[in-house]
Amino acid sequence: MTLGTKIAWDDTVLPFQLDKSDIRGRVARLDNVLHGILKQHDYPEVVEALVAEVAMLTALIGQTISLRWKLSLQVQTNGPVRMIATDYYAPQKEGEPARIRAYAGFDADRLTDAAPFDQLGDGYFAVLIDQGEGTKPYQGIAPLTGGSLSASAEGYFAQSEQLPTRFALRFGKSSEPGVGEHWRAGGVMLQHMPKASPHVSGEGGSGENGQLAANDLLEDDEEENWNRANILLDTVEEFELIGPTVQPTTLLTRLFHEEAPRVYDAQQVKFGCTCSEDRVRQSLSIYSAKDIEKMTNEVGRVTADCQFCGSHYDMDPKSVGFQAEKPAE
Repeated sequence: MTLGTKIAWDDTVLPFQLDKSDIRGRVARLDNVLHGILKQHDYPEVVEALVAEVAMLTALIGQTISLRWKLSLQVQTNGPVRMIATDYYAPQKEGEPARIRAYAGFDADRLTDAAPFDQLGDGYFAVLIDQGEGTKPYQGIAPLTGGSLSASAEGYFAQSEQLPTRFALRFGKSSEPGVGEHWRAGGVMLQHMPKASPHVSGEGGSGENGQLAANDLLEDDEEENWNRANILLDTVEEFELIGPTVQPTTLLTRLFHEEAPRVYDAQQVKFGCTCSEDRVRQSLSIYSAKDIEKMTNEVGRVTADCQFCGSHYDMDPKSVGFQAEKPAE
């Protein structure tokens, strides 16, 4: 498939701040990133839509983490789409692109004609942050609520981080004249600046099943500012989020010109996987020769496939496992 000409703001995340509202945010556009993720698999369209949504959430949320950190989003359910996993690898150095990868696990015979979110059933939305070797990864979990993964992410931030958060996402297949059909996505994330000690009622929240919601965390002018910014965001149109003609800076001016938007340096993102034969061998190093024998196929090889990028690894069983043959001294 041939994609269209690369647009300058495709596969970027633009951070911004609304100075008059004490709100920060990000605008993201994904094109080649989604193509890189989805071309590895023959997902049904309903599964592709869910992966596209989580990939967009990953780009928007991931931009906030520090250099060399890793952010992962995981969706686990009892529905036809059992799980979705994404990883965001922050740049190693300033100016380098971040990398995103994603995959989904599903039961094809259980998929229905229902909307994408209805393929999930009961489950949870998890955020994991790995700060590197020698640190304990952070993990936060929230239920799947609100009829979308975006709403579930908003619930996570309200409940686990006590940060009022809003997502406006659009994603779908692009069919521009002369360009192969492919997925595009665009989105805006708003987040109220954190307070040292947010006010939280002890009587439960106003969200689904008593969960905290954004307005439960705000008072007086803060709540008024938050509501005003959300009303403005509600006016965004699909072509403004994913169309090729509206620059992110133009979009911010259209939506929030009275809120004094201020933009920062954009972060480039690309599809990227960290798998390698060395990593596969390391993961097999805990197994004995007997265990490795059970993994050996009918032609006498041990094989492994990366679920994220589809890479195939083919190894001699004598060279893997903790009893692997060592070179003669």
